[in-house]
Amino acid sequence: MKVKEIMTTKIITVDKDDSLKLVLDLMKKHDITKIPVTEAKKFFGLVTDNVIAYKLGSIRKRGITASRLHASSVTEKEVLMISPEEEVKNILKSVGESGPTMLPVVEKEKLVGIVTKADLLPLVTNKNQLHSIMQKKIYTVSLEDRVIHARRIMITNNVARLPVLDEKRLVGIISDIEIALAFASLKKSFSLGRQKHHLDELLVKDVMRSPVVWSNPSMSIYDAAQLMLKQNVGSLPLIENDKLVGMVTRTDLLKTIVL
Repeated sequence: MKVKEIMTTKIITVDKDDSLKLVLDLMKKHDITKIPVTEAKKFFGLVTDNVIAYKLGSIRKRGITASRLHASSVTEKEVLMISPEEEVKNILKSVGESGPTMLPVVEKEKLVGIVTKADLLPLVTNKNQLHSIMQKKIYTVSLEDRVIHARRIMITNNVARLPVLDEKRLVGIISDIEIALAFASLKKSFSLGRQKHHLDELLVKDVMRSPVVWSNPSMSIYDAAQLMLKQNVGSLPLIENDKLVGMVTRTDLLKTIVL
């Protein structure tokens, strides 16, 4: 199976000189977390919610609004590019490794498509139950935790999202895109002198995504892949007897693919 058979060809892109505000607006409008960046219609790099959250939250960027930053300032340039003729099985070898989770498909320096984990989910056919692959060690936050605390947990433990619990009940989820959008809004709304205070006091409950798409450990891996595709989510918290017992991500599901 070739990359050209599964890649997405309708691509949302930005120019390297477009504003970060436009990038965030597109991410919010299309419910995406990564956008290819071009220069003179050639692939330039990739902008991700993770890097945006870091840049907007860093001390040296606190006084700059998203409208004054360009896409180039948050672009990852060292990105693996693949050919439309690449074998999909070769891509699967890198699933779970660190680095961008969107692969640009380039032909003669022109961006012709992208491959995301969502594009690979239809290849998941395993009928085993989720409890066989779920992550049992789960990092969580509460409604009253500060966003900078949640962000620190994510960075320290290399996780992309955190379930939000209220008295052990799942009430939300927080990830880089929610944090990036919140930081951008805060920087636009408050003067430089007040930004640090509001940034430090921003609470998880104010930015989390709710309600949460979840499942139970007895669901099949195949059905979980279909649910993630339908709901456009990157993970599924797993609930059993009203208790959060595990998590599965797209990466966990993709590791079960055999071609």
